[in-house]
Parts: sequence; C-alpha cells; structure tokens
Amino acid sequence: MSRGDIDAYGASRVVAVTSGMSAAQVRQVDSQLAAKLSSAPTSTFMPDNLAAHTRKIANTVDPDGQTARARVARRGRKVELIHGENAMSRLTAHVPVEVASAAYARVDALAQALRRAGSDRSMDQLRADVTADLLLGHDPGVTAPEAAATVSLHMPASTALGITDDGCTLDGYGTIPGPIAREIMTNPHSTWRKVLCDPTTGTPTSLGRTRRRPSATIRELVRIRDRECVVPWCRRPATHSDFDHEQPWAEGGPTSTTNGTARCRHHHRLKHHPHWTHQHSPRRGTSTVTTPHGTTYTATNPPTLTPLEPAP
Repeated sequence: MSRGDIDAYGASRVVAVTSGMSAAQVRQVDSQLAAKLSSAPTSTFMPDNLAAHTRKIANTVDPDGQTARARVARRGRKVELIHGENAMSRLTAHVPVEVASAAYARVDALAQALRRAGSDRSMDQLRADVTADLLLGHDPGVTAPEAAATVSLHMPASTALGITDDGCTLDGYGTIPGPIAREIMTNPHSTWRKVLCDPTTGTPTSLGRTRRRPSATIRELVRIRDRECVVPWCRRPATHSDFDHEQPWAEGGPTSTTNGTARCRHHHRLKHHPHWTHQHSPRRGTSTVTTPHGTTYTATNPPTLTPLEPAP
C-alpha cells in the first residue's frame, strides 16, 4: 500500500478474506501474499484478483477454519430490502456462491434472449426486469436452456474422494474449501463430468466423452481450460464468454483448442478496436493486454489441475 500498488478497497478485500483467522495465521497469509505480489503482474493487484489469490493462500494456511467459516456464513443466508430515493429500492440476496452464480447465469441468459428478440432495453434493465418477473411468478416471455444456469466447479479426483481437501475452484469466484466443494458435488441437482488432464501441466486434454459435433467439444474444452475470460482484469465465467480465435479465422487461424480462447462479449469486441493489443498463449495460460494509453496488463491463468511434482 505504501507504494500505491494496492488501494484501500483492495486492502479491504484482503481483510475480508482473512477475517476470523488468528493473528499468526494472518501473518502467514500476509507473508505468502507479499512474496507472490513481489513479482506478480499488475493485474494481480486488482481487487477481485487480489481477493482470489488471498482466498487460495488462506485455504492452504487454515483449511479447517476456512471450511468452518464458510459453513457459518452459509447458515446466515438472507434476503434484504433497502429502500432508496427516487421511488427505487434495492433487493439483495446473501446466498451460497454456487447458488448466486447459477441464478445470475440464468437471469443473464433470459435477458440476452429478450435482447435477441428485439427488446430495446439495456442489459441491466433486462436483468432487473427478468429477476422481478421470476420472483413474482410472471412469465418473462422467453426461455433459456437448463445449461444456461451451469456453474463449473473444478475438483481433483483425490478431493472428490475425500483423500485431500485442496485444489477446488469455482469459475468466476476462485478457491473454495474442499469439504464445501464435496457438498456442492453431492447436491442432487449437481451433474458430474469427467475431465482428463495432463498430470504434468494440469491442462485439460479430454472431456472423457465424445460429441457428434467436434466444434462443440472444442468450445467446451476451451471453456473448461480457461474458466474465465482471459482478459487480466475480467472474472466473467468462460461458460458465458465467446469462443475467440487467437489468430483470426480470416487470416488462416484454425478452429482448435490451441488457437481458441474464452473472451466475454465485451472484451471480444474490444480486441478489434484500434490501438488495443491482445495476446494470449493457451499453452502457457498467459494473457497480455496493452491499452491505447500504453499500459500493459499481464496475467497467468493457473492450470485446471495442480501439476504433479516430477519424480526424483
């Protein structure tokens, strides 16, 4: 903070993640986070990314405590109504992350369907109207496939079997405790999918099943691999992002996992704006974006599976 790398809001996100930990544990998190930030790209200091990195470290330092605090927090779920000015109010739901993520994904899919049907309302207005319609039992006027409310949870087989408790991430959020991940996994509404990964790199290589249309398989593999929009400051889940050709199709770029990346619609369009430079290496998971002002942001997406240590 003394150098101005982390602003007050970013610091508050770190404090929120470590709230409830002992002083000794907080010092451990602080030490490990400082070591990571000392050589980290500038995108790491953005509040959402900073919180995600802190959450991952905290889950390693105090896994049992993180699980206990998550269970207490989940028991505190609630809905609040806050009246504001100009005849407007705010309705908020404090619910488990996988529930909120799936609910938002469904609302967003319905809003996009309304936009495609010709609505002239903004996406914010459409999402608000769809939410109100669903809560009040009204028909929003469009439908969305069940897959539109899918949220991807990545978990090593060892954690799924209860052998270990680490390596679990929820797209758009980050690390969650292993026991909480298993509770989500065993929910009757959850669907299992086997994803085969290269044990040395942690990169997905197969979905463990075949599809009639290869393009759908490629798109799905890219979404599972990237998990989120590859732009360093964006946390939009890849399941709600576009499949983007890194080397443009018009310039001979193949439609493949090695040339495909997940970019949200906004950043997909931004990539083609003048004076913006976007580079992404799917193999290394490294993304670099340079703005028209000359500022460069770099981030590396961690592998889906933690790579195995090489044999001695």
